[in-house]
Amino acid sequence: MRYVVGYTPTERGADAVALATSLALAQDAQLDLVYVKPGTPHVALNTEGSGVSAAEQEVLTAEREGLALVPGGLEARFHVRQAESFAAGLIDAAVEFEAGLIAVGAASTGLFKRYTVGSVANALLHASPVPVALAPRGYQRTAPITRLTLAVGRRAGAEAAIETAINAAKRRGVPLRLVSLVELDAVGDGGEAINAAHIHANTVLTAASGKVPAGHEVSVAVAHGRTIEEAIDGLEWDDGEILIVGSSRLAERNRMFLGSTANKVLRALPVPMVVVPRDYERVAAAP
Repeated sequence: MRYVVGYTPTERGADAVALATSLALAQDAQLDLVYVKPGTPHVALNTEGSGVSAAEQEVLTAEREGLALVPGGLEARFHVRQAESFAAGLIDAAVEFEAGLIAVGAASTGLFKRYTVGSVANALLHASPVPVALAPRGYQRTAPITRLTLAVGRRAGAEAAIETAINAAKRRGVPLRLVSLVELDAVGDGGEAINAAHIHANTVLTAASGKVPAGHEVSVAVAHGRTIEEAIDGLEWDDGEILIVGSSRLAERNRMFLGSTANKVLRALPVPMVVVPRDYERVAAAP
C-alpha cells in the first residue's frame, strides 16, 4: 500500500507527513513524498563546476528535510514532479502509484489545530479519484491512530465512506465510532430530527457490526447543536482520532465534492479528516 504526501518544506508539508505517518503505521504502507515544481520535469545537475544548481539544491534540501520527518522503520521515497498545479501533480502520482490516499496539510492561515482549506486542498477535494486526508494546522502526531469516526449522513450515496471506514477500522483493530450530526437551526422539529438521526445511526451501526470481527468495538453517537460547528464542539475527540466523511452526492462518479455540511464540519474539526470519493471502490486500500 502506498500513500502520496503533498510535500513542501513548510509547516503545512510537515503536517501532511505527520498525518500520513500516523495512518501508515502498522499498515506496511510506503510514503511517497511528492514535491511538485511547475515547469520542472527533472532537476538537472550542474555539470560545469563542482557545485550544484540553485534548483537542484532546493530539491535536495526539500528531500533531506522531508525524509527526516519520517520515523525509522517506515519506508518512504521522495519524488519531484512537473505539473500545471500542485494538486494535478499529486493526483497524477496517486494514479501512477495506485495509492490508497493523498495526504495534505491545511492552509497556513488557519488557526492552530483548525482548518483553512487552501487552493491545493480545494482542488483535490473536487478532482481526486482517491481519498484525501487533510491535516489540521500544527498536526504533529506520528503515533498510530487510536479511533476512527465516521460521519453518518442520512442521504443516499454514503456507502463508499461506510465501507472504507469499516475496513480501515478492521485492519487496524481500532474502535469505530459512528456519529450523526444534527443542525437544529436547519430543521423544523429538533426532537424529530434527533430521533431520526438516532434511528439512522443505529441502522448503520447494525450493518457495520456484522462486518467486523466479534468483539470489535463499534459505537454510535448523535451530536446536536444550533449549528454543525456547535455539534462538533460538543463531541469528545481523541488525540489519535481520524474523521471519515463521504463526498457530496453532487460529485461525479469516483470524484469528490465537499458538500455544505462537510465544509461546516471542517471549520470546527480539531482532528484530521479523510474525504472519500463518491462510489469509491478500492475500499480495501484506504485510509
